[in-house]
Amino acid sequence: MYVPGKLSDVERVLIDVGTGYYVEKTADDAREFFKRKIDFLTKQMEKIQPALQEKHAMKQAVMEMMSQKIQQLTALGTPQGATTKA
Repeated sequence: MYVPGKLSDVERVLIDVGTGYYVEKTADDAREFFKRKIDFLTKQMEKIQPALQEKHAMKQAVMEMMSQKIQQLTALGTPQGATTKA
């Protein structure tokens, strides 16, 4: 959400450090804090990227297998969801 406003003191700012906590810092300290936070998050994303790619590949394999099974059932003439009655 965007709210227009003016800072009365541009040298000291409040920053949200998480879970509802705010810290007053100088503008330079705030810049450094956010630079460190960006670096940390970038490293975390790089760590989980291989796992995400592996999970995506597994999902694709499962989807292909399901598609093959559906094609096999269709080729056999068995309608999907059909039940046999005695």
